[in-house]
Amino acid sequence: MKIGIVGVGLLGGSFALALRHKYPKMHFMGADASVVYGQLAVAKGIVDEVLPLSAVVQTADLLVLATPVNAILELLPRILDQISDQCTVIDLGSTKQRICEIADTHPKRAQFVAAHPMAGTENSGPSAAFRELLPTKNVIICDREKSNPDSLTLAESLFREIGMKVYYMTAPEHDLHLAYISHLSHVSAFALGYTVLEKEKDEQNIFEMASTGFSSTVRLAKSSPQMWAPIFDQNRANVSQALADYIEYLQAFKATIDGQDLQASTDFMRRANDIRWVLDGIERK
Repeated sequence: MKIGIVGVGLLGGSFALALRHKYPKMHFMGADASVVYGQLAVAKGIVDEVLPLSAVVQTADLLVLATPVNAILELLPRILDQISDQCTVIDLGSTKQRICEIADTHPKRAQFVAAHPMAGTENSGPSAAFRELLPTKNVIICDREKSNPDSLTLAESLFREIGMKVYYMTAPEHDLHLAYISHLSHVSAFALGYTVLEKEKDEQNIFEMASTGFSSTVRLAKSSPQMWAPIFDQNRANVSQALADYIEYLQAFKATIDGQDLQASTDFMRRANDIRWVLDGIERK
C-alpha cells in the first residue's frame, strides 16, 4: 500500500511513524508546503520520499490530510477531484463541521473519512513527531454513514492497528464538544500567557519564579498560532459560547474572592475537583 501524508508535521508524522512501525513494508510519500519540513521528514524516516502534491495524489492508495484546517478546506475538494476510484482520503483536522460540509458537496464524498485523533503536544513540525503519540489515544470519526464501507473499514482498521480507540460522532456534535474540552483550554492558555507577559514585564522574573503549576497551565500557549487561529475561526460559534460560559464562571469565582467568602470559594473549588472522576475514569460512589 502506498500512503501519502499531506502535511508531515506533528500529527501526520506521528501517524506515519506509528504505521511504519506496524507495517515496515508500506511505502510512504510526503507532500508539504515547507521544503525544510519535507527534508526533515525524510531524514527522520517519516516518509520514504517527498513529492509534489499532484504526484502523491495520483499514486497513493490512502491520502492523509494533516495540514492546518484552513488548508484542508482548500485542499480537500481539489484532492477529491484527482483521486482514483480506489483511493481513500482521511483528514486529521481539529474541526469537522465545515470540512464535512465541503466534502458533502463532492461526488466522491464516500471515499472520504473525517477523523480527529485526540492527541497532540504544544510542539509542531516533523521534529516534534514521535511514534508513541497516537497509540492508546482516542480518535473520533464523524458522519461515518457518509463514507463507503471500504474506506471506513480501512480507516478504522489502521487506527485500531496502531492502538487507537475509535469513537463516532456527527460533525456538529464533534465541534460543540471540542469547543469545551480542547479549544477552550487553548484559548485560556493563550490568554493566560498574554496576561502574564503584559503584567510582568521582567521576563527573567517570570522564568525564575514560575512554579510547575504555572508551567503546566500555560504550556498550551506555546502551540502554533498558524494552526490554532483557523481552528478558532472555523468553530467560532461554539468557541464563543464556551468562552462566554467560562467568563461567567470566572466572574462568579472572582466575586467569591472579592467578597472574602471563603465558604463559597471552597465550594466552587470542590465542585471543580469533581473533574478528577471524569479524567480518571472512576465511578463515584
